[in-house]
Amino acid sequence: MQPDLASADFSKEDLAFRDEVRAFLASELTPELREAGARQTSVFIDKQWNLAWQAILHKRGWVAPDWPVEYGGTGWSETRRWIFASECAAASAPSLAPQGLKMVAPVLMRYGTPGQKAHYLPRILSGEDYWCQGYSEPGSGSDLASLRMAAVPDGDDYILNGSKIWTTHAHFANRIFCLVRTSTAGKPQEGITFLLIDMETPGITVRPILSLSGDHDLNEVFFDDVRVPQANRVGAENDGWTVAKVLLEFERGGRASAGLKAGLRRVKEQASGEGVLSDPAFRRRFVEMEITLSAIEATEQRILSAVTGGKNPGPLSSLLKVQSTEAMQKIDELGIEAASLYGSVEQTAARQPMSQLPTVGPEHSLTAMPRYYNNRAASIYGGSNEIQRNLMARLLLGL
Repeated sequence: MQPDLASADFSKEDLAFRDEVRAFLASELTPELREAGARQTSVFIDKQWNLAWQAILHKRGWVAPDWPVEYGGTGWSETRRWIFASECAAASAPSLAPQGLKMVAPVLMRYGTPGQKAHYLPRILSGEDYWCQGYSEPGSGSDLASLRMAAVPDGDDYILNGSKIWTTHAHFANRIFCLVRTSTAGKPQEGITFLLIDMETPGITVRPILSLSGDHDLNEVFFDDVRVPQANRVGAENDGWTVAKVLLEFERGGRASAGLKAGLRRVKEQASGEGVLSDPAFRRRFVEMEITLSAIEATEQRILSAVTGGKNPGPLSSLLKVQSTEAMQKIDELGIEAASLYGSVEQTAARQPMSQLPTVGPEHSLTAMPRYYNNRAASIYGGSNEIQRNLMARLLLGL
């Protein structure tokens, strides 16, 4: 289903670009990748699918629309980036892993050494380096400043001991970026350092965490006397909090409205097929979500315009994070209602891409409940929404 892009809102050149994107998707997005994207139940999808799609985009030069041209970006206007995201979401293209392309890459562009940029950025573009994020620890989630994983200088290296938790795709990754404790003096934020680490380094152990949906996205990562070169530090020692805040702004901001609109269109199709859309209460909540998504889209445009002009997303990224994650959860609730009793049937094996197993109920019922379970975490990761509201109160409202 094509997104509802009104032709009057775009120039002839932008409409031609839209048609170019649609033709590309029709030609290059294979049935297997479309099915994988359609059955995706969270922000993340297994490495085999997102890297297959990344390779296709990389060949075309479209893998990093938000990057500056000098690092391999497309040079598109914000309008064209929005069109591209909307068309990909409507076509059920698999999402790309954000930890490299959208999180550590902007940090390297800003704080990395010339050598770090030259080494890592091309490998992120190609997918040769697949990253995970080492921030949260047991007992130190949204209160990130309380992290305890120690990095002790030893010659030209640091020696790391501690653990990270909720580490998405650590079982796939060959690289991890970590916040570590290099000093206990002063404020907690003042003793944190940002490190880039090879996951093959001796002393690193990854243990799986299975989610309620039956998916394996999350992990614990343990570090036992892990030796990391100090050359892998990004920014100054004990200044990792500054680096981390910039990364979190990019993690919280983005172009979520395209995916949210695609999700709401999917719910409409499902609800129409099941007759649920004729219920006045359901229809009212559906229309309320359409209005909410229009507001989110407008906020995104403001943030992304600022980023395009070289500014940080700033506290507006907190506002967008709260609104988009809570909207996603409400859309999931509508999806469960549309799935009715079929949504409660556990069909983990049947919903895997290219599975030939028979299903109970309609196709959309396969992913309704797993999507709901997985996306409950969206209002926690990247800084809980309660923390974001505190940030907005202080930085936007001056309270």
